[in-house]
Amino acid sequence: MACEEDSDPLSGYPSRGVTMTSADSSTRELQVLVADTEELRAHGLMEVTDLDPHDGMLFVFETDTAVAFWMKNTVLPLSIAFFDADGRFVSATDMTPCPPQETSCPTYPPGGHYRYALEVEQGDLASLGITEGTVLDV
Repeated sequence: MACEEDSDPLSGYPSRGVTMTSADSSTRELQVLVADTEELRAHGLMEVTDLDPHDGMLFVFETDTAVAFWMKNTVLPLSIAFFDADGRFVSATDMTPCPPQETSCPTYPPGGHYRYALEVEQGDLASLGITEGTVLDV
């Protein structure tokens, strides 16, 4: 009998809590999946149809970067917020899925150098209180 492969695209990602402090000093604990290796960052939320019970996916980079994101093979419309090495908000944008048959997908550049990028379901940044002035405590 052959073993079935794990079909959950999120099974290899660690999960952890992070604290967001909004510009008004209110705090909120988020539960996120962590993409902290090149392999995990490269796959990201491709083929994911539901983030529950997580609030999003946190991409962690070892050094500052300005690399743009794209949505190749991503099903969910997403919003992304970029944060610098001190966890300060850099910029945010909404991203549109790019189907597998597309040969050229748009990229979504940050508004400056960042160390962390948080992807959430599109529209959730505002409901999570993530705007200019927000600080991420990893």
